[in-house]
Amino acid sequence: MLRRLRRQKRSRRAVWKARAAGHASALGALDQALLRLLRTRAHLAPAEAAMKALGLSGEYGAVWIAIGASAAAADPPRRSRWLAAALVAPSAIVVNFAVKRTVGRQRPVITEHPALAKAPSKLSFPSAHATSSLAAATALARVEPRARRPLLLLAAAICVGRPYLGMHYPSDVVAGAALGTVLGSIAPLPPERPQPAPTASQPPPGS
Repeated sequence: MLRRLRRQKRSRRAVWKARAAGHASALGALDQALLRLLRTRAHLAPAEAAMKALGLSGEYGAVWIAIGASAAAADPPRRSRWLAAALVAPSAIVVNFAVKRTVGRQRPVITEHPALAKAPSKLSFPSAHATSSLAAATALARVEPRARRPLLLLAAAICVGRPYLGMHYPSDVVAGAALGTVLGSIAPLPPERPQPAPTASQPPPGS
């Protein structure tokens, strides 16, 4: 009886492993198909130039640091919050690299369609551009919620550019975006300064 139960348990475990392997294989095939689609479709010269420019702007979180620094200069009462939110981008890259080293996934290779940009390492998962972009966009939007939509649109454009340029699998980007959103949500920011109460205007003379 005990042996039969053990055999049944091993059999169920084998079925679960086979199902998991099947799902992983299907997801891997979808990942490859989406990568090839993005790398080979809509590659007109202006589109490629725009995606390359977005990729360069996202290197080391440069565009997000620039946005945060510009906002800090224009908004002195919230300067410390803007600067802290801008620094979330390079901080997120440090966390991203630690995860990359742990996972060790290599960048995609499509022999007949090589990548259209260069990267400082061969590690791919998760995408540092996606992590830093979503982290910074989320943190900056915490400072100014009205800017959330344009910030997220810029982050999304940078994310789409990674598989478009052949630099990352789509799953690298999805994982990087998820990690960045979490980091941007929990990053500590200086407290909001209370705004001084408006002083009552003096009544005009003779009133």
